[in-house]
Amino acid sequence: MTDFPEGAPCWADAMFNDVEGAKAFYGDVLGWTFGEASTEFGNYTQAFSDGKAVAAVVPPMPGGEDMPSAWCLYLASSDVAATAEKVKAAGGNLLMEPMQVGTFGSMALAQEPSGAIFGIWQPGDHKGFEKMGENGSYAWAEVFTREPDKADAFLKKVFPYQAQTMEPGDDPETAGMDFKVFSVGDKGNPVLGRMKMGEEFPPEVPSYIQLYFTVPDCDAAVEKAKARGGMLHFGPMDSPFGRFAALADPQGAAFAVIDMSKTVGEMPQMSDA
Repeated sequence: MTDFPEGAPCWADAMFNDVEGAKAFYGDVLGWTFGEASTEFGNYTQAFSDGKAVAAVVPPMPGGEDMPSAWCLYLASSDVAATAEKVKAAGGNLLMEPMQVGTFGSMALAQEPSGAIFGIWQPGDHKGFEKMGENGSYAWAEVFTREPDKADAFLKKVFPYQAQTMEPGDDPETAGMDFKVFSVGDKGNPVLGRMKMGEEFPPEVPSYIQLYFTVPDCDAAVEKAKARGGMLHFGPMDSPFGRFAALADPQGAAFAVIDMSKTVGEMPQMSDA
């Protein structure tokens, strides 16, 4: 058994041509420190917040220098090979077949039918996030897609998710929003969101998974990111979940920051999907 429920986000990493630049950027914006590069595993370098592992950065594999930088979310699996077969049976693609990573665990990379890429992680010695939902650590993730029906059907076939739809309510900010929440175990344990991409997204932007990292001050984090060469895509904006903003780092990897201590408005109503 894993320490994370099947299908729950359990780890995140990103590939950067300029790893030292990425370390400087995220060290400033999120307060991360970094361990020694693991030369045995392609100079994979873990990031820490208050001494706890929260993510990792790595240079491209040989031949992958032209790949765009992007954060990759890993979903927990008790059997990566079985999950990989479910991915294929549900219409997804395997970008990397299941492989053993030393004693740390086993992984695969997959793409859901509408295009968003994610990882699958079966833990060994490396269980995953050592803290979540605290400053400097992973908080939440959402699948952004133009084909929500494809993504929804796939996710429910591959992982034991329960789905609920967020009711848009009377707020003009959420009018017409198509948003689902996936939970594991029961509806009281939400682990992943799914947002339909609208016309505000340029057509060349593919489906992707947006990772949210917790910060003590959203506005301050945005200013640090911009000062370091990052780009603000959206926000800062208040919500019942916290004050958040969507950004890209100087190498183009998209991410979001959220201050969960500043909540505004009532929690939205959810209905079974």
